[in-house]
Amino acid sequence: MSLVRFEPWSLVDRTNRDSQRSWVPAVDIFEEKDRFVVRSDVPGVDPTNIEVNMDNGILSVSGERLADDRSEIDGVSRFERVTGRFQRRFTLPDSANADGIKAKSANGILEIVIPKQPAAQARRITVEAA
Repeated sequence: MSLVRFEPWSLVDRTNRDSQRSWVPAVDIFEEKDRFVVRSDVPGVDPTNIEVNMDNGILSVSGERLADDRSEIDGVSRFERVTGRFQRRFTLPDSANADGIKAKSANGILEIVIPKQPAAQARRITVEAA
């Protein structure tokens, strides 16, 4: 009888290696008095590789995190950081002002600020005698 060594982590490693993983950055969305804010974790993504679009009430955020050059690494290696393209889409409320959207990326966080349209003010209409 021969002994077989059980290595549970080798199965996990093989599963991670063999599965095709897509990258979807985490997002926080919140509303303030005069704006909506979308913050997304995009570490390692060059801001020039990020595209933000607004079309028919849909905010689209897409981009790409490029892989490091791994050809000169010697010895044992393990690569867990997912690279490649990503895309997220969000439906914005009618109160969003598409013309005033601004986006900036700093320290691996993409921040998109969407101002709200000014609320229609109630006004009294005078009735004139004919």
